[in-house]
Amino acid sequence: MPDLLLDVRNLTVATAEARKGDGKRKILVDGVSFALRRRNVLGLIGESGAGKSTIGLTALGYCRPGVEATGGEVRFDGRDILALPEAERSRLRGSRVAYVAQSAAGSFNPAYTLGEQVIEAAVCHGVLSRSEALERAQELFALLGLPEPREFLHRYPHQVSGGQLQRAMTAMALCPRPDLIVFDEPTTALDVTTQIGVLLAIRKAIEATGVAALYISHDLAVVAQIADDILVLRHGKTVEYGSAEQIIDAPREDYTRRLVGIHGKAGPQAREPGAAVLSVQDVSMSYRSGPAVLSGVSLELLPGQTLALVGESGSGKSSLGRVLCGLTPASDGTILFHGTPLALRLQRRTKDELRRLQIINQSPDVALNPRQTVETIVGRPLTFYFGTRGAERRQRVAELLRQVELDPSFMARYPAALSGGEKQRVCIARALAAKPEAIICDEPTSALDPLVAQGVLALLSRLQGETGVSLLFITHDIHIVRSIADSIAVMHQGKIVRAGTARSVLSPPFDPETARLLSAVPEMELGWLDRWSALRLGASPVSLPAAGHRP
Repeated sequence: MPDLLLDVRNLTVATAEARKGDGKRKILVDGVSFALRRRNVLGLIGESGAGKSTIGLTALGYCRPGVEATGGEVRFDGRDILALPEAERSRLRGSRVAYVAQSAAGSFNPAYTLGEQVIEAAVCHGVLSRSEALERAQELFALLGLPEPREFLHRYPHQVSGGQLQRAMTAMALCPRPDLIVFDEPTTALDVTTQIGVLLAIRKAIEATGVAALYISHDLAVVAQIADDILVLRHGKTVEYGSAEQIIDAPREDYTRRLVGIHGKAGPQAREPGAAVLSVQDVSMSYRSGPAVLSGVSLELLPGQTLALVGESGSGKSSLGRVLCGLTPASDGTILFHGTPLALRLQRRTKDELRRLQIINQSPDVALNPRQTVETIVGRPLTFYFGTRGAERRQRVAELLRQVELDPSFMARYPAALSGGEKQRVCIARALAAKPEAIICDEPTSALDPLVAQGVLALLSRLQGETGVSLLFITHDIHIVRSIADSIAVMHQGKIVRAGTARSVLSPPFDPETARLLSAVPEMELGWLDRWSALRLGASPVSLPAAGHRP
C-alpha cells in the first residue's frame, strides 16, 4: 500500500493475569487487523468494551497496567513498535505519535498555563526550541479557531470553555508535528453545537498538517464526517472494515446496519393530557451575586408524558433540574407539584414531596457509591420512604432489578463490576424504588454508546407506560428528542425561547437558536459536515464537495 504508515496485523490484547474465579485471561482485542495511510483518517466504531481505546493505545505502543499485547504486530513506519525497547517507544510518544483524550478537563494540569502544557512535549523531545514551540502553538490556536492566540497561551484550563479546552488538547498533540494522532472520543462529552465546532476544527487541522489519525467514537454519524475508512468493532473483534462510503451506504453486517439506522426511530405514542404534574412559573436563579443562570423560566410537565428540555451547554438545562429538585434554590418564582407549591429548598420539603420527584443523573459513575452493593443502593429508598427491611426489602429490590431488565443476581455486585448501561439501569431502579410521580432525567444516555442508550430509552418508555410516571428529559441530542418527547422546551442563555408539542417545536419556521440546534445534529450521510459548514458560511450549494470526499 502506498504511503502506508500504520499496519496492524492480527493484534490480540488480553489482561495480564487471570480473572478471579474462572482462571482465564480476558481477551480485550481478538485478532484485529487494519492499515492506515499517511494523511488518512481511520474511524474506530463500537460500543463500550469493544476494544476501541485499547487498540488506540496499543497503536502508540502503550498498554494500560494489567493489560498486555499477546499476539500480532503493530508496524509503525515499517517497524513493529511492540518489539521495540520501552525507551525507544517512549521517544516515539510525544514526537511522532500523539494522543487526544476524551476528557480535556481531566487531562490538563490546573496549576500551569495552557501554553506551557501545549509546548511541553515538543520541547522535552527536542523537536522544537521553546521559542519555536510557542510560535507553533499560536499558529495552531489560530488554525483551530481559538480566540486571540497570543493571549490564549497565558490562560489556565479553568478560564476557557470545554470546547476550547478540547481544541487546546488537539493543539498540544499537533505541536511536535507527529505523523499519527489517536483521537479517543474527543467530542463525546460536548453539546451538539460545540461538538460540531470542535469536529470541524479537528478535521481542518488534520487536512492542514497532513497528519494521519485514528478517530475513536461510538457515534457513527460523527465518524462518517471525518473518516476515509471505518473499522466496526464488537466484543474485541472486527465486525466490518471498509471505506466510509461502503460502511454508510452499503453495510454488509447486521450490527453495522443497526448502527447506520439508529437515527430513524419512531416518535412517542400519543397520550391523553391532564392537569400538570409539575408547573414552573417565572423561575429565576443566580449563583451568589453573579449573572442570572435562569431568567423567568416557565413550563409544564403533564401526567404520563415526556417533556424534553434541550439546549447547548451553559443554557441552564441542568441548573433548572437542580432547582426543581431543591438542590439549588431559586431566587424567584414558583414551583407547583399537582397544584401545590413546593418549597424552593430541599431541606424544607416533606419526605413525601422528596419521594414524588426523583432524579436520574448524567453520570452513573458519580451517582453510585462504589463501596455499596447494588442491593444497598436500590434498597436505601425503600427503607427511607417506606420503612421496608429484611427479606421484604430484598424481594422488592429483586423485583425492581427485573423491572429494569437486570437479573436479581446483580444485587451482590458493586458498581465497578457493571457496564455503563447496567449502572444507569441501577440508577433507574433506585429512582423507581421511591414510586415517584415525576423523574428528572439529566442527560442519562449522553455517556452511553448508541445501542446501549437506545436500550435505556426503550426501558424508560416502557416503564413510563407501565407506571404512568412523567419524565422531564434534559438533553442536547435532537435524535433522542424526536424519538421520546411529547413536548419540547428549548433553552438559551437561561431562558425558554421556544416551547410546545414536539411536532410544533420541530416544524418550521424556527427561531435562530432552535434552527442552530437542529442544523448542528450530524446526519448519517457522507459529506454532511461539508454541506453544514458551507451553508453556515453562506456558500452556494453548488460549491459543496461530493459526498464521501473531503476537500
